Amino acid sequence: MAKKNLIVAQSGGPSPVINNSLRGLVEAAREFDNIGTIYAGWHGIEGVLKEELLNLSEQDPQEIALLRTTPAAGSIGTCRYKLKEHQQEDFERIIEVFRAHDVGYFCYIGGNDSMDTANKVARLAQERGLDVLGIGVPKTIDNDVGDSEFQLIDHTPGYGSTARYWSHMIQMANEENAGSCPADPVLVLQAMGRRIGFIPASVRLGDPNRELPIQIYLAERRTTLEEIADNVNDQLKRDGRCIVVVSEGLNVGDVGEIRDAFGHTQFSSSKITVAQLVVNYLNEKGLAVPGAARANVPGTDQRHNIVYASTVDLAEAYEVGRKAAELAATGQGGYMATILRNPGPAYSVRYDKVPLEKVANSERTFPASWIAENGIDVTDDFVRYAKPLVGNDWISVPIVDGRLRFARFKPIFADQKLAPYVPVAKRPKNA
Repeated sequence: MAKKNLIVAQSGGPSPVINNSLRGLVEAAREFDNIGTIYAGWHGIEGVLKEELLNLSEQDPQEIALLRTTPAAGSIGTCRYKLKEHQQEDFERIIEVFRAHDVGYFCYIGGNDSMDTANKVARLAQERGLDVLGIGVPKTIDNDVGDSEFQLIDHTPGYGSTARYWSHMIQMANEENAGSCPADPVLVLQAMGRRIGFIPASVRLGDPNRELPIQIYLAERRTTLEEIADNVNDQLKRDGRCIVVVSEGLNVGDVGEIRDAFGHTQFSSSKITVAQLVVNYLNEKGLAVPGAARANVPGTDQRHNIVYASTVDLAEAYEVGRKAAELAATGQGGYMATILRNPGPAYSVRYDKVPLEKVANSERTFPASWIAENGIDVTDDFVRYAKPLVGNDWISVPIVDGRLRFARFKPIFADQKLAPYVPVAKRPKNA
């Protein structure tokens, strides 16, 4: 391909390591002569639609390097805007922006929906006579991108860090529960993960020998409040205390769901949490020992806490970003950069590519064989799978004058060449 510009954008919820994928992509893209200016869609695809393109090529290399330990998505922003088939104006607008800014590469960082968007946008551009390559960069703390056989991707950047977070949280929560159990014998913790249990399952990494009184309830295994209460009281009779870990998507009653543009439930925005439903029921029904149940519901901290980031996750996020830039520069459009685990007892991975269409149309589930027979735990096979992802070392986050030093980009945007545009879904309904 002739020298063309590149647009990268992010979609969906952030992660502690998402910016290191961005860093890997930018640093690698700078090494290829056929990639010109690197732009970021400001707040995802919405920024592309609005022609708000942040110039990353003009940023200080030190700020790009600081993306390694800059969490979440504040550097270039993200969005939850879904490009729907009937919103043809949006698709046409994206093509206009690509043409106006001589774009030949479109890289989208996100989950299954983002992979579908990258593929659709690139195909439409080519239909309109533009030589644009669409490349996907995987991201999700839920680990729900890909297939349940782990052939498309072994795990997604972001999951290892959130798993590490929970493997530590359970240890600290246990210290409190062990000390305060005469008054508060039951502690209910709620972990993210709408319909898939990889995050709550990761608490087992903090207690691999099963020494703590932990019960894990995954969204995949149906249960009732009454069953939970019976299990908890059995545990209380044995140990005098119990720590209950629930998926935010565990179906035990109406939580007043609020959904985003993709139709995904945003449990942290809903009217009540699953954890509070469980606590209320346990306290109303009564515990087998004196005291009360309490709840602890970490919010978005579990998806942006850079201090708990896994060094393994950081390294892999960076390399998958570099792989995406390599795919773009070598003309391999229509693919997602991926991480595949090498066979053998020692953990190692390789970076490859998989067709965007396969990823977009796939749906990973937590393997049923990794759920314990009692339905309130996970097996050692899961522990063996997830343990290498959390790493053994602490990362070093730069601190200046006692404050975390994150990447800070200058507001250098491309000149707008098109008329102002309001994305279809953002327009007033009566307009």
